[in-house]
Amino acid sequence: MFGINTPELVVIVIVAVLVIGPSRLPEYVEKLKNLIREVRKMASGARETIREEAGVDIDDIDWKKLDPRQYDPRRIIREALLDDEDLEKLNALKMAPGAAIASMMGKDEDKVPAAVGAPAASEIVRLAEGQRAPFDMEAT
Repeated sequence: MFGINTPELVVIVIVAVLVIGPSRLPEYVEKLKNLIREVRKMASGARETIREEAGVDIDDIDWKKLDPRQYDPRRIIREALLDDEDLEKLNALKMAPGAAIASMMGKDEDKVPAAVGAPAASEIVRLAEGQRAPFDMEAT
């Protein structure tokens, strides 16, 4: 709630009670109650206006489907550029890389590396102690 936790809210209420005073407190509580009531009326009125003008029931809209965070530009481009057969192969690789590669290569699954593109243990090159990692000015 507005980044205010419970102890801070209690302090604000106590300060408000001290500043307003006990004689004017019922009047301000009534004003706050009316304000909350008006805000609720405005919100429901806005919802009804949207329903009338848009002709769409807000409750029936699948908001997760319209969430822009779910769109992955790489996936969209990949789906646009690849054929259906290629997409099926790609999805098979994602599900079970070893089995999919083995079936595509006609080999046993045990002989295929577990991760696609991962170097075998013998290919990993370690830097000597004190040796600096390569630095690419264009990449950073």
